[in-house]
Amino acid sequence: MTVIAGYLGAGKTTLINRLLSEDHGLKLFVMVNDFGAINIDADLLISAEEDTLTLSNGCVCCSMGADLFMAIGDVLDRTPRPDHLIIEASGIADPVKIANAAKAEPELNYNGILTVVDGQSLPTLTSDPLIGPQIQDQIRAADILAISKVTEMPDLLDTLSSASKVNTNKLQSISPLICEPHAINPFAKSTMAHPAYLSRSYSGNCTMAEVQLDRFIADRPKGIFRMKGFIADQTGGGWNIQVVGDQIEKQDSGNNRETRMVAIGLSDVIDQESLDHWWEENLGAK
Repeated sequence: MTVIAGYLGAGKTTLINRLLSEDHGLKLFVMVNDFGAINIDADLLISAEEDTLTLSNGCVCCSMGADLFMAIGDVLDRTPRPDHLIIEASGIADPVKIANAAKAEPELNYNGILTVVDGQSLPTLTSDPLIGPQIQDQIRAADILAISKVTEMPDLLDTLSSASKVNTNKLQSISPLICEPHAINPFAKSTMAHPAYLSRSYSGNCTMAEVQLDRFIADRPKGIFRMKGFIADQTGGGWNIQVVGDQIEKQDSGNNRETRMVAIGLSDVIDQESLDHWWEENLGAK
């Protein structure tokens, strides 16, 4: 079992998408928090149920249930049994607590924690008094660090962790990074503390013109650190949206699908009333 950790927007989903599209010859089972964010090529997809994708390369991808231990038991009871279980921790989760689940399951071999680090935003995020300690703890928990969004390795990482470091932009294949053993400090004691978060999500038939979408993003309350999802327009197209702090990515999408969006903020900076007002004014209460 390998745990993939990393703060909100670090690039965990991108890493998993690359893994699932590779011809690695393994039967992988991937549990993710945000199943809707996994984009699978139609040629690779065999079947899609409400919470499970079955792929032609032997992989299965499912949304993570509330009870981790029961979910792990279900994976081990599958026929054929997967070669490797990969669990994507949420961006604000403690990866050590997930990794320690391997202690209670004798049929699992612990393979370490891989933490994805946004190299572009690393100095800003780690120095933030609210979220910096949590990000640093996720980095310190790692057996291997996967650096994203930059071409050169940030020097700051050497002061935070002695773990092995790999730049994902320079890798041709992701499967060896995740599936080969990297465990150095298995079953560490969790000491992570983090601030309280607020979130809102939407899934429905709301559509926006591009000027409305730009205003929706620009008017987000201070304290909204993360937004991601798809906003549909009136023509059947729309935009894939990724917001991490001040970084905003908006890409045209030809997919004819409903609007799905999530926003996450820090409760020490934003109150629930302000979050709800902004959200419902733009997307409605659904």
